[in-house]
Formats: sequence, structure tokens, C-alpha cells
Amino acid sequence: MQPLLLLLAFLLPPGAEAGEIIGGRETRPHSRPYMAFLQIQSPAGRSNCGGFLVREDFVLTAAHCWGSSINVTLGAHNVQRRETTQQHVPVRRAIRHPQYDPQNIRNDIMLLQLSQRIRRNRNVSPVALPRTLERLRPGTLCTVAGWGLVSQTRRTDILREVQLRVQRDEQCLRTYGGAYDSRTQLCVGDPRERKTAFKGDSGGPLVCNSAAHGIVSYGRQTPTPPAVYTRVTSFLSWIRRTMGRLEQLDQMETAL
Repeated sequence: MQPLLLLLAFLLPPGAEAGEIIGGRETRPHSRPYMAFLQIQSPAGRSNCGGFLVREDFVLTAAHCWGSSINVTLGAHNVQRRETTQQHVPVRRAIRHPQYDPQNIRNDIMLLQLSQRIRRNRNVSPVALPRTLERLRPGTLCTVAGWGLVSQTRRTDILREVQLRVQRDEQCLRTYGGAYDSRTQLCVGDPRERKTAFKGDSGGPLVCNSAAHGIVSYGRQTPTPPAVYTRVTSFLSWIRRTMGRLEQLDQMETAL
């Protein structure tokens, strides 16, 4: 089965009807101050994804959300309005994981270095990352948020969220076969419930116990759970190492 990457290309007709994250509700405005909205330009055209702030100058997202230029909006509730809470920051460097494989969508994680540090306040602030050895148990209740579609013709400009439960790896092995890797991925969403992330939610965080444990990666062609999320704990050393390397690079460029 061909998995569906959950990014949103600009293929919708003008005035398309508002939709929502599947089975979710509108998020209380600015209650998730780490949420980032990504506007992406690539050779294939324009698209958008979600992401999340992990430090004043870094955003995490999915590797398949890469583009030749990316602009990040933080502090947004309605991405089509000029809200006074919003901060717009271009991406300086987009670093995909070196083992990212677009064929089987493995290691689907990317670190975005912002061109400047954001102004931290109650509307814009980072989310915590999990501890290295922290492993989620099946049945754990988590939340995912995003500005994604409910169908090909219904979209939303307002941030929405849904509560989802972590599933046993066997559930995704049955659904996606050998494409699913339990070492680096999470299986999320009860197949008995019509609740899931969908197109446009790629790169957004799965928040469990107040930490970002997952990154929305891919799902079925229809909005039916379970979906596959990148397991953040598997990449913590890469995240820290990459941020440190980019900091050193900036210091060297400043010294020249």
C-alpha cells in the first residue's frame, strides 16, 4: 500500500470550505505556543506543513517537508489573519536527517535553524523534548495539533487538535508491512475511532506527558488510523549534535 505523506500542497480551489483535523476540535487560542506553520517553496510548487519550536532558534518538523525556501509562522491561531501574536521568521538552514529515505519514509525528521531567535512570550515558547530512555506504552493518551485537511476540498485556517492513543507496533506492521520500523517510529491512533492527523499536519508534534514524543509522518490514503509518527527519542543525540554543530558554524562565520 502506498502511504500518504501528510503535507498539504496548494491544490485547493479558492474559497474552499473550512475543515479540521479528523475527529478533533478547535484548540484554545495560543494554548500550544510551540506550534509552527511552515510555508514551503520547492521545485514541485508550494506546500505547507506543521512543525514545533524546540529552542528559540530551532524548529523540528518532518524531512519530507523540505523545500528550497521555508518561512515559519509562530504564535498563530488563524494562519490567514494578521494576528498581533504572530512572529514570521525565514529558515536559515534546513537539515534533513542524513539517513532520511524518501522511498520508505524512514528517519523522517528535519531540523530548521531560524534566521533569528524568536521573542519568547506566552504565545510563543518551545516544547520540551522527552528524556532519552523514555518509552511510551501502548494506550498512552497524547495530543496532535495542526492546520490540516479533513478532505481534499475542505481545509481549515484555525489550529485544531485531537487526542490519540499510542498503539502496539503490531497494529502498524499489519497496516504498513515492512515499511514500519518500531525502533524509529510510533504507531498512533485507534483504528476503531475516526480520529487522526491528515494532509497538512505533517511535521506537527505528538505531545505526550507534556513532551513532544512524535512527529506526524504518514498515513493511509483515507483518513483512517493508525498513522505513523517519527519517534523523537530515537533522534535526540542527532538533534543535539546538529544544533551544536550549527552554533559552532555561526560562531566561525561571525569571527571571519
